[in-house]
Amino acid sequence: MTDQQHPITPPPELYAQWRKEAPLYNGGYVQREVWFMDRAAEWGWDQRGTINEAQLQARADQELDACCEVLLRRGFSDADILRLRAARRPKPLSLKEEALKRLKALEKLAEACGHSPDDTIRRALEALPND
Repeated sequence: MTDQQHPITPPPELYAQWRKEAPLYNGGYVQREVWFMDRAAEWGWDQRGTINEAQLQARADQELDACCEVLLRRGFSDADILRLRAARRPKPLSLKEEALKRLKALEKLAEACGHSPDDTIRRALEALPND
């Protein structure tokens, strides 16, 4: 993990405002904490369009690199680390794989409607090279 602050951490001024607005402890400490979590979640949801996706991905990559370094120091093999990277950053489907996946869904729909699907498109897609 890194010492950098997450890009969608509420600013201190907003946190101070929430502290003033939060219910008093007499409602129970847990209720106050839930109130804070709700405010933070709502604020974070509102920020979703303002955060640079590349910045978020860079932070996630830093975190993954740090995890892999820890695994290396603890004696895990390169194969274990590659499996972790593959699980955390799955390779997107190729255009061919995506088309075949969507075609399968359309074929199921056709069958549900009582039609037998034509396999011409499937054969054409399967004939394409894997990219």
